[in-house]
This record gives sequence, C-alpha cells and structure tokens, in this order.
Amino acid sequence: MSGSAFVDTNVLVYAHDRDAGLKHEVARELVRRLWSERSGVLSVQVLEELYVTVTRKIKRPLRLAAARDLVATYGTWRMVLPGVDTVVEASRLQERHRLSFWDALIVAAALESGAEKLLTEDLHAGRAFGAVRVENPFAPA
Repeated sequence: MSGSAFVDTNVLVYAHDRDAGLKHEVARELVRRLWSERSGVLSVQVLEELYVTVTRKIKRPLRLAAARDLVATYGTWRMVLPGVDTVVEASRLQERHRLSFWDALIVAAALESGAEKLLTEDLHAGRAFGAVRVENPFAPA
C-alpha cells in the first residue's frame, strides 16, 4: 500500500468485530499493514463513531474501558481535527455530490488530510473526490 489512506469507521469496526467473518479478516490485515507502514489517517469523527459502534452496535460489544483504550490507541495515528472550514466544505460536498452530510464530512476530512485513498464500503469504489480515490477493501477483487 503506497501513500496515505484515510480510513472510514466501518473498516476499523470490522477489524475489531470478531463476528464480522471475512470482513473481520480483511480489515484486520489492512489495519495491520497501515500500522506497519504508518500510512493510516483518521478523523475525530471516525474515532467517535468507532467508540459508539463497538460499544453498542456489534453483536458482542466491547466494554467501555476497552473501547476507550482502542480509541486512545488509534489516536496515535495521523489525525484530522475538523474545524469550521471542514464543516463548510462538507456542506458543499453534500450538495454537489448528493452525499449524506456525515459521508461528506468523511470526504472533506480525507481531502484535508491529503490522503490518496479513502478506504470505506459506504461510497462507490473508484469514485474520486479531488485527489482522493475511494477504495472498498471488501469488494471482490
């Protein structure tokens, strides 16, 4: 994997959801590579969504302390701290590309980070937003 990759919440959730089957294995390996290459980029929104999802929305939720530790661990990755300009840009992206606001905020953070890729299953693989290309790591090869 070359260049930096902005990682959406679903990838991290699958990496820690042992009931996610093949997606768990794929995400776990992908996250391992991102750690070793130090190429993963996240936003505060991704960490917030990760915490809520792994404590409340998966079959076997993590304990709150374990989820806090997980967020703190991922907090060592390169982080986008969205500001007002990011929110305004997300609103523009929402309108221009007919995205949900929350997906647009992910795209805006990915653009702000300078990442080459946005790893997610929530947007169409191959789609480009400026210099950021969407990749679905769970799509069949």
